[in-house]
Amino acid sequence: MPHLVSGLHAICLMRDGAAVGRFAVWLSARGFGASDLSVLEALGGPRERIRSTRTDAFTMTDVADPVAVAIVARAAVGTARGPGLPDAAFVHDGQITKRPVRALTLAALGVRSGELLWDIGAGSGSIAVEWCIAGGRAVAIEVRSDRIENIRTNAAAFGLSRRITVVEGRAPEALAGLPPPHAVFIGGGADASLLAALWELISPGVRLVANAVTLETEVLLCQSQARLGGDLLRIELAQAAPLGAMRGWVPSRPVVQWSVVK
Repeated sequence: MPHLVSGLHAICLMRDGAAVGRFAVWLSARGFGASDLSVLEALGGPRERIRSTRTDAFTMTDVADPVAVAIVARAAVGTARGPGLPDAAFVHDGQITKRPVRALTLAALGVRSGELLWDIGAGSGSIAVEWCIAGGRAVAIEVRSDRIENIRTNAAAFGLSRRITVVEGRAPEALAGLPPPHAVFIGGGADASLLAALWELISPGVRLVANAVTLETEVLLCQSQARLGGDLLRIELAQAAPLGAMRGWVPSRPVVQWSVVK
């Protein structure tokens, strides 16, 4: 998924003949039905056969292996690589950093290729997913088992299961033994003991970003910024919605964001 964009030229090795049809269905479901597929069977041997088709018109039932598929990807809209994917792109139970706030959070985290993120209180894992789409690696820490499944589902859907390590547990205890991060995001469960433990645990130069939606956590972040420095940002957003025969602004809950480099 991270590589699938309109205009991509690729040769994909298939497990067996039946996998080719499943691949065509998978591509079509993600908006790439107009792509050109060339099915390459038993190349270099007496059974060699090359056939081409449009992805959403695939009807071959007699594909032999060994087989590869050459694809010229075509889509009206490909998967965005910049921050702020639609919330509907993720499986979640409502516990998700919403699209505009996610974009601002990733900007504050400062994604760099190859760097490791600790996503604490990961919820749906949307921050970890977008961090990894931009080239990083992530450890998603979440205490609830149902949300753990959502994180794994989202990682798999974006082809990022090898880049995102999922840890079930409560921070800071769940952080023991993890590889050191380059950046840390606290999306849920921030309290004074967690912030204190994290500050002792992370190395100088690590970037820390925490978001708050409750008054109690907002106070905590304000106190932390006064003591440790960094920047405070209050994010207030509103979305247009029907209001009688016209439209009006529906405000979202404000988010206070603290970002700091140790």
